[in-house]
Amino acid sequence: MFYLVAVTLLWAFSFSLIGEYLAGAVDSYFAVLTRVTLASLVFLPFLKVSRLTATQKGILALLGALQLGVMYIFFYHSFMFLSVPEVLLFTIFTPLYVAMLNDALFKRFTPFHLLCAILATVGAAAIRFEGVSEHFWTGFFIVQGANLCFALGQVGYRKLAATFVPTVASHNIFAWFYIGALAVALPAFLVLGNTSQLPQNATQWGVLLWLGVVASGLGYYFWNQGALKVSAGTLAIMNNALIPAGLIVNLVLWQKDTDFSRLMIGGAIIGLALWLSQHRSQQDRKAPGS
Repeated sequence: MFYLVAVTLLWAFSFSLIGEYLAGAVDSYFAVLTRVTLASLVFLPFLKVSRLTATQKGILALLGALQLGVMYIFFYHSFMFLSVPEVLLFTIFTPLYVAMLNDALFKRFTPFHLLCAILATVGAAAIRFEGVSEHFWTGFFIVQGANLCFALGQVGYRKLAATFVPTVASHNIFAWFYIGALAVALPAFLVLGNTSQLPQNATQWGVLLWLGVVASGLGYYFWNQGALKVSAGTLAIMNNALIPAGLIVNLVLWQKDTDFSRLMIGGAIIGLALWLSQHRSQQDRKAPGS
């Protein structure tokens, strides 16, 4: 749980940095490529090639391609059809996908986890809903593609990690995750990137360095490690905890307009969903035979 909370706070700062220093100024595909490349360089020195089977390497790379590479392509493409508030609104469905995909991959059905995910989605909607434009269905489905990729990457890693031998250290294998993302980000930039919108100053390069090494490199690593230590319901909820955290950070640092009543109500609903999930998990661990 600590990993997920820490990364949530980290990503809350990262979204503000992107909005203030990169959005509209630096080509998004170049930003994604830079982040993925730097993240790869963080873990390549620790890579132990022989620690996984060829199948495990391929699956881990595929998960990275989905959770980072394809997800980012969907996400950035959605801005061609939607406003920023609409994109943020439509990301609130991610917890539902996490809960449902987790049950599907592990061949079970857990109504309580789905209930918690729905409750967290309601909380995020209370914070983020600002109305939508008349023609938004194309953008809506593109964002759902991003949500599904991010959710599938998380639950897929939970499933894959169950096949690792206990002696495998996560930092010795995680470079495969970023190699998979790089295999998507590089051709995406070559085909779709705008070379006239490269970073122009030290601040922009510094933000990209932070996002690549810390937010993407350490962030995705610890998020996926945290995903192994909590229930599917808690993981689903934490996917929406970023919304109130991001709003608070943006307000404190850049004094952006925020609806405090929405923030408090939505945050309370998400907090309730998180408490219910954690309480249920503790009861399950204490139950006889568990």
